[in-house]
Amino acid sequence: MSNTIPLTKESYEALQEELKRLIREERPKVIQDIAEARSHGDLSENAEYDAAKNRQGFIEGRILELQGKLARAHVVDLTGLKPDKVVFGATITLYDTATEEEITYKIVGEDEADIKQGKISCTSPVGKALIGHKLDDSVKVTVPSGTKEYEIIEIKY
Repeated sequence: MSNTIPLTKESYEALQEELKRLIREERPKVIQDIAEARSHGDLSENAEYDAAKNRQGFIEGRILELQGKLARAHVVDLTGLKPDKVVFGATITLYDTATEEEITYKIVGEDEADIKQGKISCTSPVGKALIGHKLDDSVKVTVPSGTKEYEIIEIKY
């Protein structure tokens, strides 16, 4: 397991907000739900109690996971960098030479990746292939469906 987890500033803040919400809102609510379910009597046949305990386990697990990620997080700061090279956190517009379409991706950490939002992991085949290249470079990427060729037409931070 790696010591640090690269995160964008936005993702770091989102994880912090989720952690605060879980600790301040969800944890007290599930404790209250467990207490209420206990008051209903026999716990061996109490579905509400079982559901609340399961929810509590999920919440506590997620809190530990978030605390671990935040403790190992390395927030990548792109301020002051000249957008001439593809790096972690950059938003890249590519021209697909085969389909003649433009596509835009933001290169993020594994936990942030969401292809529907145009966020690809820095460890994905496309992410790995793009990092380090410059504007107007042609990049060939081996993907599960074959080989794609892209031209980098814009880089933004």
